[in-house]
Amino acid sequence: MGCIAIFTDDPGWHGKQLRLALARRGYRSEYVSLTECKINLDGSGMPVYIPGFELAMPDAVFVRGVPGGSLQEVVFYLDILHALKIMGIPVYNDGHAVERSVDKGMTSFLLKHARLKTPLTWVLKDRSSALAIAEQELKNGHCVISKPLFGSQGEGVRRIEKTTDLFWLTSSNGVYYLQRFVDCEGQGYSDIRVFVVHGKAIAAMRRRGKSWLNNVARGAKCEQIILDSELSELAIQATHALAMDYAGVDVIKDAEGHYNVIEVNSIPAWKGLESVCDLNIADVLADDLIGRCVNQSKPPLQMAVS
Repeated sequence: MGCIAIFTDDPGWHGKQLRLALARRGYRSEYVSLTECKINLDGSGMPVYIPGFELAMPDAVFVRGVPGGSLQEVVFYLDILHALKIMGIPVYNDGHAVERSVDKGMTSFLLKHARLKTPLTWVLKDRSSALAIAEQELKNGHCVISKPLFGSQGEGVRRIEKTTDLFWLTSSNGVYYLQRFVDCEGQGYSDIRVFVVHGKAIAAMRRRGKSWLNNVARGAKCEQIILDSELSELAIQATHALAMDYAGVDVIKDAEGHYNVIEVNSIPAWKGLESVCDLNIADVLADDLIGRCVNQSKPPLQMAVS
């Protein structure tokens, strides 16, 4: 029986679903925190130490969470992911994909570079310039979203609606990430989460927020939607632009009916999506990881010659 490491500090529902899906395919799995891993270069054992895998490396690792911390700590966690991939261990999603997606500035750059429709965005360090941009946007009738460069589930996100709100414009460790607010089509607030696995959009939902933040963790309601070809292709292209095995792509359809990619998540949750679609997403992920990554990474069996 093979074994797969699931990198997470809090397995929760998603970790359990992954473990069950992998078990149904003949693989046991172990939850491991990246904080417990080490790089050993003294020749005494494996170059990368993973608790529970002292004698043999896992067949693959599934990245379900990367801990926060100082810059050096985060770089160290990513070093572990990079090293494993260099050693030939499939990493799903790999360190480069995680780097691109957790950094909102790079995400926005790569989306724009791929010529995908995404809101106007500014990433800069100078406060006076950031204030000038926000003030000009307000004068032109646009609200501005201020986000930390790193973060999830709406933490630290503010909407600048009027001039007096400029008082609340704060940097994230000295860097300003500003984005023009996109008014969605229809009544109220909503956006769309599209789940993409290996270049295929497998399911989507509309998230209706209680406020302009549409995160499920903040009480947004989930509704199933039918994927049209335009939405599917946009989500697939966004995932490709960030070179991900799988992703949760956040899209807003604006008041003019155009889709805009807001974010691309390399460690997306899917509990809300699964509650409104007839699909076991952990099974889809396990099939892709094992069938495409694990099996193809193994050397072919050699026939015995008598």
